[in-house]
Amino acid sequence: MALIVKKFGGSSVATPEKIFNIVDRVLREKKEDDKVVIVVSAMGDTTDDLVALAKEVTSKPYGREMDRLLSTGEQVTIALMAMAFNERGHKAMSLTGDQAGITSSDTFNKGRILGVDPNRVFEALDEGNIVVVAGFQGITEYGDMVTLGRGGSDTTAVALAGAMKADVCEIFTDVEGVYSTDPRVAKEAFKLEEVTYGEMLEMARLGAGVMQPRAVEMGFRYGVPIHVRSTFSDNTGTIIREDYTVEANKHVITGVADDTNTAKVALVGVENKPGVAATVFKALAAKNVDVDMIVQSIRAVGEPKTDLIFTVAMDDVVLAREVLAELQKTVDIEAVNIDERMAKVSIIGAGMLGQPGVAAQMFDILSQEGINIEIISTSEISISCLVAEDRVKDAVRVIHNGLLLDQRG
Repeated sequence: MALIVKKFGGSSVATPEKIFNIVDRVLREKKEDDKVVIVVSAMGDTTDDLVALAKEVTSKPYGREMDRLLSTGEQVTIALMAMAFNERGHKAMSLTGDQAGITSSDTFNKGRILGVDPNRVFEALDEGNIVVVAGFQGITEYGDMVTLGRGGSDTTAVALAGAMKADVCEIFTDVEGVYSTDPRVAKEAFKLEEVTYGEMLEMARLGAGVMQPRAVEMGFRYGVPIHVRSTFSDNTGTIIREDYTVEANKHVITGVADDTNTAKVALVGVENKPGVAATVFKALAAKNVDVDMIVQSIRAVGEPKTDLIFTVAMDDVVLAREVLAELQKTVDIEAVNIDERMAKVSIIGAGMLGQPGVAAQMFDILSQEGINIEIISTSEISISCLVAEDRVKDAVRVIHNGLLLDQRG
């Protein structure tokens, strides 16, 4: 007997026919005593359609009401899938995020799961049901529905699996697993058999769209193995776990990621004195604007002005612009320049620890391709470069083929 959580994304449940395909697959794979929880996203382009509908009413970001609207997408899917299971002769029950015991912070559109109380899920399983849970949503202490951001259904699935001590959390996608980079960009990309939580977290944070970073965090927190696999095949995908089970799978560099959802913000002529940077980033944080790749440039020794450069997500550009415009009323900032035509390219790998020269190789490859680097940032297991958006695909391809294929021999 096994307790398994399976997550299916929007493309996998886009039509009633596809929903029945999922139902048939789950019933085919399910062993007699297995207990199965399914987490689903909204059907197909439903979320995008709801966003477009809201824009016909307002251009303002009414967070609470937008989340109330968007959360309806998953509720349609869970009801239809539960009906489909019953039509196939197996008991099933649908539960919203609230009913499944998922509590969230009150940061609308970017909620964080604070806790999971899966008692009602266990009760439904004990009654012989396959339980279908709405992903992408939680409930605040005040009873408000909150969505969990892009890819939030992944987070729902892994958090449920952790709270329920499931044997595995399976994330079904339209690809075979996690690849060394996007196969649509570099045809030489290869599927990874295993990835550590740390590497997958960096890959997701830096643009790999297969998993949401918070979902990987949940996997690490609970120690739940995550199996990323294809909806359309029975092949083994990629296992995300604490460490490699086969040393041969471990390489210096695991993958290359890119993120075009990036804008560069340059604060020109900022007062060069203690506390100014703190004031700037506190103001942005107060509005939940995530900041990355921070660089402060010193013009000259003793110069009273400096330039502060960082990146924000494209989704936060409008809000960041408003915050900084307000800040200019009290802080001496000569100009705020925002360039939305930027992108990040990153290499990730736990094997880079203690391996000098990797950064130099990456920079040399970009130089030979004529790609200029605007900002560089590093962590223990990643190196990221900010480049022009129209060159990022070239950057991914040459870095992948110059570094990852070389280490494979």
